[in-house]
Order: sequence, then C-alpha cells, then structure tokens
Amino acid sequence: MLPDADRLVTEDPQPQPQPQPQPSPRVRIDLAARRHVRVDRTLREIEEQTRVGEVLIQGLIRAQLSLALRLSAVIAVLVGGLPLLFALAPSLAEVAVFGLRLPWLLLGVLAYPFLFAVAWVHVRQAERNEQDLSDFVDST
Repeated sequence: MLPDADRLVTEDPQPQPQPQPQPSPRVRIDLAARRHVRVDRTLREIEEQTRVGEVLIQGLIRAQLSLALRLSAVIAVLVGGLPLLFALAPSLAEVAVFGLRLPWLLLGVLAYPFLFAVAWVHVRQAERNEQDLSDFVDST
C-alpha cells in the first residue's frame, strides 16, 4: 500500500457551503439620551404644530415683526428725513465739513455705518427673541 493512499480521498467536485454566522443584532447608541431622557412637552407642541405650538410661534413672529417695523421706522425717519431737512433748511446744505458738503457727508458717507449699526442691532435683538422662546420652552 502506498503511504499516501490514506490521503487519497475523492473530493466532491463542488464544496459544501459553509454556514454563515448570524449577525449580532444592531445596537443604536444615542448620546443625547444619556444627558437628558425626559420628553419636553412644549417642544413637542411646537414640532407637532399643535395649537399651543402655533401660539408660541405666532408670538415669536409677532415679536420679530415688531422689531423689524420699529427699526425700519428709525431708518425712515433718520435717513429719509435728511432730504426733507435740507429742503426746509437750505442753509444746512451749504455747510462744509472736511471739504464735503453736509448732505453728501450724511447721505453718501455716514449713512452706511448707520445702516450697518441698525442691521447689527436687528440681528442681536432677533437672536434674543429666539433665545427667549427657547428659554421659555426649556423652562416648561
């Protein structure tokens, strides 16, 4: 007998498929749940657009609209009133400051920093309105 005769075994022409291991069930990790598990009822009211959430959002919109109207009135009175002032008091239009006549200085140069300042105030106040709503929602 040949020494390798024990090794000669006929192999199947097609190997048997190996059983696939079952994957372990997926685990979802929610890091936010570790910090705070409670469900915020007021926030849910806003997200689900219920009547209470609608009232809260309408209050925010009303505050933002009021802010925009007030700042628009400030711009209209101060910037829009300058041509009227120069028409009513023509002697002011003849005043020169740093080689520029006053209307050019006020309307052509100083109006832009003023508008920038009003825009900055608007953004700050709008963010404050939103933060007030957020604080109210967090406190309930």
